[in-house]
Amino acid sequence: MEMRKAIIMTALVSLWAGAALAEPVGQFADHRDVGAVSTPGRVTFAGDAYRVSASGANIWDRADAFHYAWTERSGDLHIAADIAFEGAGSDPHRKAGLMIRQNLTPGSPYADVMLHGDGLVALQYREVQDGPTRQIVSAVAHPSRVRLEREGDFVYFSVAGPDGVLHHAGGSFRIPFQAPYLVGLALSAHNNAVTETARFSHVELTVPKLAYVPDTGYAAQVEASLEVIEVGGVRSRRVVRQFDGKIEAPNWSRDGKTLIYNAGGRIWRIPVEGGEPVQIDTGRYLDNNNDHGLSPDGRLLAISDQIEPDNLSRIHVVTLDGSAPVRTLVDDPQARSYWHGWSPDGATLAYVRVGAGDGSYDIWTHALAGGAPTPLIVGPGVDDGPEYSPDGRYLYFNSTRSGAMALWRARADGGDPVQLTRDPARRDWFAHLSPDGKWIAYISFGDDVALPDHPPNRSDVQIRLMPADGSAPPEILTRLFGGQGTLNVPSWSPDGKSIAFVSYRLKR
Repeated sequence: MEMRKAIIMTALVSLWAGAALAEPVGQFADHRDVGAVSTPGRVTFAGDAYRVSASGANIWDRADAFHYAWTERSGDLHIAADIAFEGAGSDPHRKAGLMIRQNLTPGSPYADVMLHGDGLVALQYREVQDGPTRQIVSAVAHPSRVRLEREGDFVYFSVAGPDGVLHHAGGSFRIPFQAPYLVGLALSAHNNAVTETARFSHVELTVPKLAYVPDTGYAAQVEASLEVIEVGGVRSRRVVRQFDGKIEAPNWSRDGKTLIYNAGGRIWRIPVEGGEPVQIDTGRYLDNNNDHGLSPDGRLLAISDQIEPDNLSRIHVVTLDGSAPVRTLVDDPQARSYWHGWSPDGATLAYVRVGAGDGSYDIWTHALAGGAPTPLIVGPGVDDGPEYSPDGRYLYFNSTRSGAMALWRARADGGDPVQLTRDPARRDWFAHLSPDGKWIAYISFGDDVALPDHPPNRSDVQIRLMPADGSAPPEILTRLFGGQGTLNVPSWSPDGKSIAFVSYRLKR
């Protein structure tokens, strides 16, 4: 830690000492190379355009090499530009973009929106000094204009198609920058033996006017991003589609080609690679909530719907190909019933029963063949989110029985419960098992959330990963603005390499 502080201070001292030698260009106070470059970079400004040339191996991983033109700012800020490379280029991954950076060391925390030589555009970020770089890949390629947006402790990005109109690209990441930070134009050749050039035109630095949102709960208006994150490797996030309104709770189809989610009371499907959503026929049940999921063979879909006049959630089963009518499975006039798990043999559904009178949260099961429901895990406090292990031996759930909202594992019959997570400062919900049964992905809230609650639109939200047996502490997959609707239901890809989820952005 002390070494990192020394590196940062050295960079800042160098910056301050070189202030007299600064080379202003246009609206930027200075420019220079960052990291190891073979050829000194250059910036010129004429008319309304900046022409930047640079070598450098990359802006990626734990150390960057590029040319940077910047100015100091603080607070909320948007920076936008039209970006175009000159020439065919030597590497499809050459990068030109807009960057916010904490300091001038190669391993500085940063966030940028980068246009690649092959047209890909992504929000990149390094959360901590000398840490790894992550990215959120836009569903739109070859943009005509891009914008990097800092609002509070979150960074977002927008892209424009041929019409030149900027639209939010989806995705966000929580990365607090200390004032002042550096903001400007960045270029790396992605091949230190060559020099690449890009043109940045119509560059705008603006302070956004954000309306105050007094209540970020269920009444708040949001945009939603349907995303996929890689569990291994660099853990890249990819936006499948950006929605102008709220969507929730993606399931992944058994063939790996489709995501299923709820929005506006309906259930929808969309190709994993993006495209147009198609509504799934759920008969007259058109007030679905975010507790739905596929049978092990992928033929059936369990839905939780509350269209009846009493507004109680009931569980129904839909045949995805429409070959049979919708069948009601759980119809409890004394409780709200929310599906959460399907046994691996397809014979039993696990659900949460919320008593309409006493507000109790207990875990029950119901056989697909019919009969009476069975109480499985019943007791004081909140027990929620039941999901079976792939081998059918265990049931995972979240519970307040320890005094915190934590993840637990019990036998499939509800016996021998064992606590898995133990951080009193977190609220852990919805354990989702990887297809091989080795890992749990779950959503974790901060302690600003009431113990039994999992509200929408919270800033301190994490998707976490840990061994299913609790043999190692959890690690953070990503941070986002989200909550209720982000990761309610099973959402692992069939190959176990990715997880689907939803992030949100307040309409302001």
